[in-house]
Amino acid sequence: MKLIHTIEDLQRNLTEARAKGEKIGLVPTMGALHEGHASLVRRCVAENDVTVVSVFLNPTQFNDKKDLEKYPRTLDADCVLLESVGADFVFAPSVEEMYPEPDSRKFSYPPVDTVMEGAFRPGHFNGVCQIVSKLFAIVEPGRAYFGEKDFQQIAVIRAMV
Repeated sequence: MKLIHTIEDLQRNLTEARAKGEKIGLVPTMGALHEGHASLVRRCVAENDVTVVSVFLNPTQFNDKKDLEKYPRTLDADCVLLESVGADFVFAPSVEEMYPEPDSRKFSYPPVDTVMEGAFRPGHFNGVCQIVSKLFAIVEPGRAYFGEKDFQQIAVIRAMV
């Protein structure tokens, strides 16, 4: 397993995989991984030739900056888990790498993103779409894997796709 911190390095590695005709899968995460994440990675490994797991704590989806500050950061432990389940690449960029300038794109999928959590967390789903769209553009996966515990988030991502 290779730990990568830059977009350029990740894309260079993935270009080599694509040249060989390999299928690439992506599991986007914010870290602090657990068995639910491991099951997604196992599925990705089983269904693709190359598995990329992003570990990025995305600031644009946090309304309350105190929640962002409190979020656990466990990259070393995450890497141990990811290696044990067969991930090929862990993409753990800095905020500056992912957002060299502010992302002013606006995503809106009413009513999916404006009810339930969306009504109480303005901007949250926009931030989710910003980062997921960036990861899709960087990795260009054939498949992506998301946990299903957050039904609304999955619905928003499906609408975006």
